[in-house]
Amino acid sequence: PEMNLIPSPPSSSSSPTFTLFTQSKNPNYLLKFNLKVPILPFHSSSSHLIAPCCTIKDSTSLFDKNAPPSVESSPKDTNFDGTLVVRRPVKEFSGQNSDEVEEKDDKIDEDEPKASSMDAGLAEFAKKMPIFEPGRVESDSKEKLLTVNLELALYKAKVLTRKFHYEEAESILRKCLCHWPEDGRPYVALGKVLSKQSKMGQAREIYEKGCQATQGENAFIWQCWAVLENKMGNVRRARELFDAATVADKKHVAAWHGWAVLELKQGNITKARNLLSKGLQYCGPNEYIYQTLALLEAKANRCQQARYLFNQATKCNPNSCASWLAWAQMEAEQENYRTARKLFESAVQASPKNRFAWHVWGLFEANLGEIDKGRKLLKIGHALNPRDAVLLQSLALIEYKHSSANRARVLFKRASEIDPKHQPVWLAWGWMEWKEGNLNTARQLYQKVLSINLNTESAARCLQAWGVLEQRVGNLSNARRLFRSSLNVSSQSYVTWMTWASLEEDQGNPERADEIRDLYFQQRTEVVDDASWVTGFLDILDPAVDSLKRLLKMDPNSFQVSPDSMKNITGTKKNMVDYSSEDDDNTNEGDKSEFDLDRFIMKKLSLDVSKLEVQLETTKTSSPNKISSPRRIWRPDKSVSSKYR
Repeated sequence: PEMNLIPSPPSSSSSPTFTLFTQSKNPNYLLKFNLKVPILPFHSSSSHLIAPCCTIKDSTSLFDKNAPPSVESSPKDTNFDGTLVVRRPVKEFSGQNSDEVEEKDDKIDEDEPKASSMDAGLAEFAKKMPIFEPGRVESDSKEKLLTVNLELALYKAKVLTRKFHYEEAESILRKCLCHWPEDGRPYVALGKVLSKQSKMGQAREIYEKGCQATQGENAFIWQCWAVLENKMGNVRRARELFDAATVADKKHVAAWHGWAVLELKQGNITKARNLLSKGLQYCGPNEYIYQTLALLEAKANRCQQARYLFNQATKCNPNSCASWLAWAQMEAEQENYRTARKLFESAVQASPKNRFAWHVWGLFEANLGEIDKGRKLLKIGHALNPRDAVLLQSLALIEYKHSSANRARVLFKRASEIDPKHQPVWLAWGWMEWKEGNLNTARQLYQKVLSINLNTESAARCLQAWGVLEQRVGNLSNARRLFRSSLNVSSQSYVTWMTWASLEEDQGNPERADEIRDLYFQQRTEVVDDASWVTGFLDILDPAVDSLKRLLKMDPNSFQVSPDSMKNITGTKKNMVDYSSEDDDNTNEGDKSEFDLDRFIMKKLSLDVSKLEVQLETTKTSSPNKISSPRRIWRPDKSVSSKYR
């Protein structure tokens, strides 16, 4: 290549400097070299001779192709963009120290060019990313709240929901959705709050948003959504959602159990058993699955298998009040009253504040003729659960049957104030007024039942009872219309079909009565339950237990159990009950029981039996907003209080 040598202007240094320009492979660019040639005297030693050296910066620092090749670039012009910068070689002499060299290096660093276009692009990209800016990252982290705040908010919303402050609970949960949109618990809680307010459409939207936010991986949201659709009558949609819940988490036992209960209500017994067996297979022993299986066995009149399954349920959870209650009801239906009473005692000991335990036990004692004990148990349940309308409803019916209608009216009115949307309260009150001859009042109360909801079992019973009322007073056309409306709501009601048929027979229409009976047998859903599955299923539950094989060889209708076998069923000593029914003569033996009810409620619940009547009278005249419950876990401040709904 062609080279041109241009001498530099003279300087104070004794060594002249020459500038070399050479052409590269690309004819549009030139390369520049600075060369120093030292001139040494003849008497200088060879150690002071330093070979001429030259340096060149990265090949990317080039001249502009439009620049004239013969013009020298001075050091002052090296700061312009697009020019070639050549660093002068550093020459160390024996007389120079390290400080002077460092000063020269600093001056050279100041002469380095600006960043290239690629560096500038990366700098612009970094400005858009908060990871490169610690200030922005710290500000974002400050805005995100800690998870403990979510726990506290969910607890506060739960307490407000118990106190029927739905609007405030809804407001808290919506704020939780804004701060923690990826957590599934606020969606579940908010959907339940909206469902309790009968806002089914909004609850459905919340569940749908929750499934999208959690990418379909939260089984709790799917399961709650399925329960909502089932309540709304969308059985097919509910099945799909239960299936989605089991896909999201096959160990979610509530999905398997809820799906099985849905199939049971639809009459699909085989499908329900398969779902329950899958629940045990994937989730392990569970009290609710065992309890449902035991109820199926009891319904099929296989009581020994039912007792074993109830025992398994209580072993899974000795504090499961529902399992003890279901077991007690089965024994009561089999007229094993002593066994049933001991199971009721175990139920209230397992869960002393459970309203169902006191309610069912009270009705059991009242049906046996122990009216005072039945009243006492219902009053205890009401003292522990003052917002439960069902306890007051049952107490009102007992008072009407064994005391006076006026006292029953007071209790019915109180129950309707506690829960205005509880249809059975209005229905029972209307039935009492009809019995008392107050037909207009009864019609008004029946109309109140239908205004709450027209698509429930209570509405179907109300229409049937109203039809009987009109039939007795001679309004036959109205009675027929009411019977037809009742069957449109619940076509499986045997009582309604037979009542309508008897009406036609009384009017001299036997052919029409036969047609109605034929229609019932044609449209009814007959559930056939096969016992062949029991051996295989129970072997899955506990294949190593030899006693099960002996149990399956027993007569399914045998209700007498030996004391030795009952010791194995009872399990722990804490829940030990003598279930032998050999000496059970179907009489009341409450005095022989070792369970001291008065001492138990005084020790565990701090309730004085002598003051139960006073507490009931006080709650009659008090406002629903001022009901005091012993279950005081958390009390909101005055700013949280709102009107009772």
